[in-house]
Formats: sequence, structure tokens, C-alpha cells
Amino acid sequence: MSKNIIITGTSRGIGFELVKLFAADGHQVLALSRNANPCVDLKLENVTAFSFDLGNAEDYDKVSDILEAWKNVDILINNAGSLLNKPFLKTSPEEFKAVYEVNVFGVAELTKLVIPKMKKSGHVVTVSSMGGVQGSMKFSGLSAYSSSKGAVITLTELWAEEFKETGPSFNVLALGAVQTEMLEEAFPGYQAPFTAKQMAGYIKDFALTGHELYNGKLLQVSNSTP
Repeated sequence: MSKNIIITGTSRGIGFELVKLFAADGHQVLALSRNANPCVDLKLENVTAFSFDLGNAEDYDKVSDILEAWKNVDILINNAGSLLNKPFLKTSPEEFKAVYEVNVFGVAELTKLVIPKMKKSGHVVTVSSMGGVQGSMKFSGLSAYSSSKGAVITLTELWAEEFKETGPSFNVLALGAVQTEMLEEAFPGYQAPFTAKQMAGYIKDFALTGHELYNGKLLQVSNSTP
């Protein structure tokens, strides 16, 4: 059965692969990214794409218009992320805030907008990072990024509790290293064990079925320890 799916961060990497995978299965996809061209260029009838900035309040009006046309939203995947690799003492307040605008405040605002359109069977999946998991290995230079990814883990737990009677379900995936453009920009030359397409396949399956077994849970999607 075709579902209505919203995905953020769709111009490249995991988000772009998710759009293609869901569309190929016949689902209706709203692809949100500051650069809409990659998804527009796909020219797929069941994909709607336009420029969207999680930090721009006016852009949420565009999403509201789409939601008016959709009877409901089945899945929201908060995939967009901002990664800053910079020593803490050299990170300005503006740079720190900019990371949180995308990774925390934007995730919260879009989720708030979509929840009223979701049934109890709906599923909100937020993409976090192993760096945001308490007790996991940490890396220098990622104070803003990893702490923001820790924030959405806690947010997910809180949402699951607050909406446990009415739904939807909320889960968060803490990803290990994935070979994406964002990773290459932050850590030039680093080779991750998984491609964006491989990880997108896992996230797609989890988004469709994970809410049947999980709610308010953090799943660590990594083959390394800790």
C-alpha cells in the first residue's frame, strides 16, 4: 500500500538514496532540502521536491500547503544534518547555534508541524549519530555536532512518552560512519564501512516496519564498539 513520506536532507547522501528507494516502491515522497535540484531532476511523478531550509520559518508554510493536500502523513524521516568539525575553543557562538538550528530546532519544528497529520500507526524516524550516544567513542572537533545529535535522542524519548496514547511512534537511529559527501567534507580521506545506499536501504525498511516493535527507542546502527 502506498504511503505518504516526508524526508529531509534529500539533496545528496542517505536522503537522496531514500527518495529513490521509496519512490521506486510507489510511495508518495515529499523531499525537503536546501538544494531541491537533485530530486527535481529525477522527474518522478510521485516525488514532490522544493527548496526548504529547516532554519527558515517561511519555508514551513510551503510544507503546510502540501500537508493540506495530503490526507495524512505515514512516515517522517528527519535526516537533514549539519556537521561542523572545528576545535571547541575556535567555534563561535554563531557556528554552534547554526548546527543546533538544523540538527535540533529544525527537527523539533518540522516534527511539531507533521504530528497532527499522523495516525497512531505513523512513524517518526530521526537520524542521529553514534557520537551522540552516551558512553560512545568521541572525536575532537565535534562538540556542536555530537551534542546536537545527543539532544535529538532525548527528544525522541520524550515525544514517545508524550504521544504514547495517540501516536505516532518515535524512534532514533544512531548511525556509525557512512560514506557520504558530508563525511568526506568533515574528514577528508576517511573510508567508512557502509555506502549511503546501503544505509538508506536499512533506514527505509526500519521506517516502514520498526514502529511495530519499537517506540521511544535508540537503535545503534554501527558494527564497531563502543
